[in-house]
Amino acid sequence: MSGQTTPWIDRLVRRRFTVVVVMVAALLALGGYGLGLSEHLGVGGWNDPGSESSREARLRDHAFGTDHSADVLLLFHAPTGKTIDDPAFAATVSDYLSGLPQRFPGRIARINGAYWATDTGMAMPDIFGTERRDHGFASVAIEGNDDTSRLNNFRAITGELALPGVDMEVAGRQPIAAALNDTMAHDQRRMELFAIPAVAVLLFFLFGGVVAASLPLAVGGLTVIAAWGIVRVLTTFMEVNTFVSPVVSMIGLGLAIDYGLFMVSRFREQLAAGNEVPEAVRVTVATAGRTVSFSAIIVVAAASTILLFPHGFLRSFALGAMVTVALAAAVSVTVLPAALAILGRRVDWLGYNGFHSRRARADQRNNAWGRIAGAVMRRPITTIVPVVAILVVLIAPVRDIAFGGISERFLPPEQPTRTAQQHFDELFPLRETDPVEIVVRTYSTTDLDATIESANRAPGLKAPFPEPFSAPSQLGVFTTSTAVGNSHDAERTIDYLRTMAVPKGTTVLVGGQSAAEIDSVDAVLDRMPWVVALVFALTTILLMLAFGSPVLPLVAGLLNLLGLGSTIGVLTWIFASGHGAGPLDFTPQPIMALVLVLIISVIYGLSTDYQVFLLARIHEARSKGATDTEAVRDGIARTGWIITAAALILIVVCGAFALSDLVMMQYIAVGMVTALFIDAVVLRMLLTPALLALLGPLSWWRSGSRASSRERHGDRAVSV
Repeated sequence: MSGQTTPWIDRLVRRRFTVVVVMVAALLALGGYGLGLSEHLGVGGWNDPGSESSREARLRDHAFGTDHSADVLLLFHAPTGKTIDDPAFAATVSDYLSGLPQRFPGRIARINGAYWATDTGMAMPDIFGTERRDHGFASVAIEGNDDTSRLNNFRAITGELALPGVDMEVAGRQPIAAALNDTMAHDQRRMELFAIPAVAVLLFFLFGGVVAASLPLAVGGLTVIAAWGIVRVLTTFMEVNTFVSPVVSMIGLGLAIDYGLFMVSRFREQLAAGNEVPEAVRVTVATAGRTVSFSAIIVVAAASTILLFPHGFLRSFALGAMVTVALAAAVSVTVLPAALAILGRRVDWLGYNGFHSRRARADQRNNAWGRIAGAVMRRPITTIVPVVAILVVLIAPVRDIAFGGISERFLPPEQPTRTAQQHFDELFPLRETDPVEIVVRTYSTTDLDATIESANRAPGLKAPFPEPFSAPSQLGVFTTSTAVGNSHDAERTIDYLRTMAVPKGTTVLVGGQSAAEIDSVDAVLDRMPWVVALVFALTTILLMLAFGSPVLPLVAGLLNLLGLGSTIGVLTWIFASGHGAGPLDFTPQPIMALVLVLIISVIYGLSTDYQVFLLARIHEARSKGATDTEAVRDGIARTGWIITAAALILIVVCGAFALSDLVMMQYIAVGMVTALFIDAVVLRMLLTPALLALLGPLSWWRSGSRASSRERHGDRAVSV
C-alpha cells in the first residue's frame, strides 16, 4: 500500500506532542528501571541443561557439595636464589593466606589447601608444590553456591589480593570469568564512546544537516536506553548472561538508527516532492513505516528460532533481541513521525542540504546506484558467474570449521589472568581447573573397582583416575577426576568413557568442562538443521505475504545463504585457521558454536530486512506502471544509497567491537562487518538486479487464486 493512510496515522499527526511526551517518558522510565543492570546479570547459560555433563554436575553438587577447589588459585614464585621453604618467605605467605578469610568475611569462605600451613586449610606440600620447590600454590574457596554469586564476591575483592614483595599470580575459574566479563563491559563503553559519535558524524554527511541527522540517532539512543530496562525485566524470571547486554544494545542501536534513516529519508523525499508536512508524515508512515514494521517482524521471527536451542545464553539473547528490535520499530513509527510532524521543514536546519537535494529529486534513475543496476541488468550472466564464483571461494574454508567453548584463551595472549592460568597449568599439569569428572552409582565395591579400571584405559589421560570419593550423604555415589592431555580436544576421551562397558547395575555419568563443551556443541549441531529450515520457512512465508510471489522469497533465501556461507567461511579463515591472529592479537582456536548461532540469526534477519526494503520500492514502481526493468532500476536507485548508508552505520557500530580484547566479541564484529558488506554491496546491488533481470516477469509470478484475491482487495504490499 503506497500513500494510503489509516485513522491511527491521522491521530498520530494530530496528537504529535502527546505522542512524543508519553512515549519518551515511557522509554526513559524503562531505562531508569534498567540502571544497575550489571548487578543482575549472570555468567551461566553456556551449557545444555539436559546433557549428560549437566546431569553429572547436578548430581555431583548434590552429593558432594559445590566444588570450590578451583575458585581462585594463588600461584607463588620463590624469591630469586631461594625456595618456597625459605622461612621468611613461608611465614609471609602463610600469614597472608590465614588472614584472607578474616579480611573478607562473606567473600572468602576458606583456604581449601596450600603448600604452607594455614588456619583454615590443609598443608599438602606434595600436591601444592613443584618438585624443585620453586613454585607453590594455594586454593581459595569463594562464598556462593552458583557461578554468579561467586563471581560477584570475587570481583568485590579482586583488587585486594596483592601481596607486596611477593611474586604472585592469580588464576582459577573466578579470575578468568571476571576478566572475560570486565572485557565485555569495556567493549560496551567503547561502543558508547566511539561508535555513537562516529555514527553521528556519518549521519550528518548522509543527511547534510544536524537536525535531520540527530533524529535517527535519538531513536537509537532511546531504544538502547529502553533495552537496558527490557533486559532487566528478563533477569527477574531467568538468568541473563552478561554477554547478552552489549550484543542486544549493539543490535538495538544499529537497527533503530537504520529504521530512523529510512523514515527520515522518505519524509524529506515527500517534502521535496511538494507535499505539505502533515501529508508527508502520513505517506512516510504508510510506506516506510509499514516496511519498517514488516522488516522488524522478519528480524524478530529469525531471532525467535533461537529459542529452539536449550542454552540459557541463547534463549536470553533471543528474547532480548526480539523485544529490542520490536521496540526499535515501535519508536520509529510513533515517536519519530510525531517529531517529524512537529519539526516540519525545520528538519533541514543547521546544515548543508546539497547532499539530500540530489537524492530527493524525482528522477534518480541515473544516479550511481541506478547506473550500476542498469549495467548489471544488461549483462546479468556476466555479473552472476564471477560474483557467485568469488562467493564460493569465500565459502570454501568452511570445510575446516571447528567448534569449541569459552575459556581463558578468549583473552589476549599477554592478558595477566590468562598467563597466570597458563603458568599454573604448565607447573601443575595434573591440577588443571577443568578436569574430566565421572560420577559412578553402584552398591558394589568390586563393580566400582572394575569401572575405574576401565576408565583408566581411556585415551588422552595425563594420569589415571585416583581412588573415588564416597558421597557423605548418599549411599552408592562416588566421584573422581583427572586431567587430560588437551582439555580443548578431549572428544576421544569423553567418547570412550561414555561408551565403555560397565558392570550391570552400575551407572557412569561423565562431566567436567571438556564434556560440557562437547555436549553444548552437539546440542547446537543437532538442532541447527531444524533452526535453519524454520528460519527459511518463516522468512519465505512472510515475504510471500508481502509480495505475493513465491519466487521472490526463494531468490532472497538463495542470496541470504550465499552471504551467510561466505561470512562463515571468512570467520573460519580468520579465526579457526588463524590468518588474523597477528592484527587482532588472539590465539587461533575453534569458533564458539553459540556465538556462531547468534551471528547466523542476526545476519539472516538483517539480510532479509534489506531485501524487503529493496523489493518494496521495486514493487511500488511496478504498481505505478513501470516495466520490470525500469522498476528494478528505479528501486535500486532510490534505495541503494539508503541501504548502503544503513549497512555502513551498522558496520561502524559493530566495528567498534573489532577493537575488543575478547576474541568472542571479535567474532561478532568481523562476522557482522563482513556480512553487511557482502549483503549491501554484492547481494543487493549486483546479484539481486542480475537475478531479477534474468528471471524477468517470473520474479513476480503468483498463483491465480492469489492474484485474483489481490486484485479484488487491492495490492497491500509493503512500500518504503
